[in-house]
Amino acid sequence: MARMKFLCDADRCIECNACVTACKNEHEVPWGINRRRVVTINDGLPGERSVSMACMHCTDAPCAQVCPVNCFYTTNDGVVLHNKDTCIGCGYCFYACPFGAPQYPQASNFGSRGKMDKCTYCSGGPEEDLSIAEYEKYGANRLAEGKLPLCAEMCSTKSLLAGDGDIIAEIYRERVVTRGYGSGAWGWKTAYGETVNVSA
Repeated sequence: MARMKFLCDADRCIECNACVTACKNEHEVPWGINRRRVVTINDGLPGERSVSMACMHCTDAPCAQVCPVNCFYTTNDGVVLHNKDTCIGCGYCFYACPFGAPQYPQASNFGSRGKMDKCTYCSGGPEEDLSIAEYEKYGANRLAEGKLPLCAEMCSTKSLLAGDGDIIAEIYRERVVTRGYGSGAWGWKTAYGETVNVSA
């Protein structure tokens, strides 16, 4: 089975926010929650880069390691999901995540900020696939429909790639060889504990 991963090619991102809009619309994400966002590093300076950030569905997810109620689980595809019925809103996952992926509906004290929300890689949650209950809690389950995450499909420059990790790593390798340089597969080493080998 394929190991699903994200890859953001920072040399291609134009900060259009199509990925952010696609995610919010597809999943009817409430106001104040951003499952995906675009961050610009070194804004206005030489070497400026924009990257699309969300949960990277890490190989050894730090959020799952610190959760006191074990609400996180990993699917056979390598997607890290959570159970909102189990979540107590403590915020430990937010502090553990190197990507700032966990989001809360209220900025408040321990346990009163609401249930955590994050990118689901468009694969729903623990409820029955494509059910109304799943959609209401987690949004659309595009993976169950045989589709990839909408954020990557809507990326106009194909900076944001999603799918089988081996395939998207190969796409990135080909890009680096073609253009002669690469600023790195943003977040790849942190999330998956490996680098994308770009040598020919």
